[in-house]
Amino acid sequence: MLRTLRHHPLGVAGALLLILVFGFCFLGPLLHRTDQTDVGLLNAALPPGPGHPLGTDTNGFDVLGRLMAGGRVSLQIGLLAALFATTLGTLYGAVAGLAGGLLDGFLMRVVDTLLSVPFLFFVLILSARFHANAVSLSLVIGGFSWLVSARLVRGEVLTLRVREYVLAARVMGTSRRRLILTHLIPNALGVIIVNITFQVADAILVVASLGFLGFGLTYPTADWGSQLASGATYISADYWWLIYPVGGCIVVTVLALNLLADALRDTLGRRAD
Repeated sequence: MLRTLRHHPLGVAGALLLILVFGFCFLGPLLHRTDQTDVGLLNAALPPGPGHPLGTDTNGFDVLGRLMAGGRVSLQIGLLAALFATTLGTLYGAVAGLAGGLLDGFLMRVVDTLLSVPFLFFVLILSARFHANAVSLSLVIGGFSWLVSARLVRGEVLTLRVREYVLAARVMGTSRRRLILTHLIPNALGVIIVNITFQVADAILVVASLGFLGFGLTYPTADWGSQLASGATYISADYWWLIYPVGGCIVVTVLALNLLADALRDTLGRRAD
């Protein structure tokens, strides 16, 4: 898969961009140390200059350091939400696809019902009702995102369960649990890997949307959405360094994940053929 992926230019570009984003968010603070806890109003809204390459925000925080801190939190939430959603959705979809019949129909109607609920609206209600932190926000986002994973894995299992090796395992008396964990899920990894990449991108966008609407993480935790919302209020004052850098980080991260996901889908699709 990796050998094939190397010949996919957009996939390579997405992977390189993603490596740069992770390096910026997780290794950058080791090179550019800033205080992201104590407010410094004497240094508020400074334009880019010596000591502050991207200036400071209206609370005196270094914007470059704020971008790194917000990106680290956004990526952590995205990864945790995607892992939780993919794990739950994979198991649910595999059980439904293997069972078939009435149980499969019932489980999929549950998924269809939950998919009809406005996702962002419900997350907004939970965020307003309960104090949001990185872990709780990840679980809430993952608790709704697993529905797509369940449908994808269920469709893949429906095609896998009639393969010869699955029929042979059933004849030998293999339990359903072993069929799911040993034969079905490992052979559906192509769909799962591609889906988890898209899930991370979607979770990052949800976190940014919540932060922009004012329902995201609270001080002292930073996220890209709240930074963008704070900068947008000063757009008439021409504080461009509060808007374009954080907006560019969101666009580049989501673009990199989508390019990588598309490349993985093409690569795994060719391997399956």
